[in-house]
Amino acid sequence: MSDPLLRVIERYYATVPLLFADVEEFGPLRLFVRKEPGTPYYGGPSHAQPTPESSEGVTAADIARVRARQRELGVPEAFEWLAEAEPLLRARMEAVGLPVEERPLMALDPRRPVPAQPLPDGVTIRALTADDPALPAVLALPRLAFAEAGAALASAGREELAVVAEELAADGTVATARPAIRAGHKTLIAALASDGTPLAAGHYHPANGTTEIGGIGTLPTARRQGLAAAVTAALAAHARDHGVHTVFLAFAEDGVARIYRRLGFRPAGITLLIANQPARS
Repeated sequence: MSDPLLRVIERYYATVPLLFADVEEFGPLRLFVRKEPGTPYYGGPSHAQPTPESSEGVTAADIARVRARQRELGVPEAFEWLAEAEPLLRARMEAVGLPVEERPLMALDPRRPVPAQPLPDGVTIRALTADDPALPAVLALPRLAFAEAGAALASAGREELAVVAEELAADGTVATARPAIRAGHKTLIAALASDGTPLAAGHYHPANGTTEIGGIGTLPTARRQGLAAAVTAALAAHARDHGVHTVFLAFAEDGVARIYRRLGFRPAGITLLIANQPARS
């Protein structure tokens, strides 16, 4: 893999989970296992990706061992890797019957400034502290923002958001997120209505001058107001202001990619994944 940007992204994928997880080795595969309960970094309590060994050595038995360990741990059978870094691994996964999904990546042009985007009247944007009163609702927002069309939460608004926020406060999710925010391992930024209700939010995890922006979602009743673009721009600007040089993200829909292109993001490889849960946003 000769592209310097892709090498930076691959190094990020290999190191960021170590903030939250231990590594278990399975020959040419590795499994990241959460040290403590909580939402994992890449959409599941574990994250598997190739080691620097060539994927030519990955066998069906290696994949089966990782999946067995995931089942033992009670976590999703999730794998994720940079396509360009391990070009043969997709065929190995598909050969054992695992469906591979693609998530194209885009990286921010380092020479391009990211101006703040316009906001509706009364809406403000801020980075949350660990004790921010909006934190429970911001953590709850993705559950509504990414609900499948036709689901009960797909058209949810403030009342539904408040209910989910209470659930996350009660089950320990909010308490689990606070230490990572205090330590600077996770930054959450939200667009909030005048009454403090989060209307859109996203996050990033910085490591060694690189970060992936993720989880950008809008409350269903607040869509089509430019809030996702405003949050994305704010996340990128905040990351740059705090020492991050390489900012990238993944997307699943062309409509979303158009927003990112307007902000200065450009194509930067493809992430491949297998997960029996919704992929990271």
